[in-house]
Amino acid sequence: MNSPQAHVEGAARRAANSQTLDRLARVGLACRGVLYGLIGFLALQIAFGGGSGGKEADKTGAIEMVAEQPFGTFLLWLMVVGFVALVVWQLFEAVMGRGRTKDRVESGARVAVYSLIVATLLGVLLRGDFGASMDSQSKDITAMLMDLPLGQFIVGLLGLGLIGLGAYWIRQGWKKEFLKDLRTGEMPARARELAEKFGTAGYIARGVIAAVAGVFVIQAAVTYDPDKAKGIDSTLRSLAETPAGPWLLGAVAVGLLLFAAYCFFEARWHRV
Repeated sequence: MNSPQAHVEGAARRAANSQTLDRLARVGLACRGVLYGLIGFLALQIAFGGGSGGKEADKTGAIEMVAEQPFGTFLLWLMVVGFVALVVWQLFEAVMGRGRTKDRVESGARVAVYSLIVATLLGVLLRGDFGASMDSQSKDITAMLMDLPLGQFIVGLLGLGLIGLGAYWIRQGWKKEFLKDLRTGEMPARARELAEKFGTAGYIARGVIAAVAGVFVIQAAVTYDPDKAKGIDSTLRSLAETPAGPWLLGAVAVGLLLFAAYCFFEARWHRV
């Protein structure tokens, strides 16, 4: 006889492989593309338009833009459904996935990220509260960690982790490793070619942002100054202050827009 645990695991796997979850997770992947597209748009405005209409170039600013659109409330609820489906899907992958340990850890990290997005969306819908910007959150979290024993060391490790994540994303883009997550055999040749180009540019852009954010976190650890930690918005703005000027920020913004387009290929052909 099968044990109760086996019955539970079997039921969980059937739920994870259900057609409904598959479809809703694809909605979530498309919503993810919308957020990245809006962040890229805001970053492009900062690079060449002199501002972003008072909005942060991060997920909070992107959600604020969605809320301002006609049928914004409906769109936000649709995003809640999509991101909840992504949380459930990635939770199954993290707990019961048959992939490598690295894949399960990545799924666990995605659960945390998507859960934060769901919390932000629900805060907007239920309380009209967009919450603190990612810059403020980064400073608050850094300050909290620094108050712990060995806090500077922990923050420094966090910065190194962000740099490592950035390098990992850049490698994924350069080596086109992201294609393993797509059902490339089912894709028309032109769609596969575009997904490859968009994904390459997008992963490299995300990697640059993560690596630069990691440098700022390390600076915060070395100087014992939480205010030196930066979220996505401040990290993007700092790129415009480099010798390359707004052109570097513009290139990264275009990369985010292309990653947004890649997300829609994921919504259609990702292995769920």
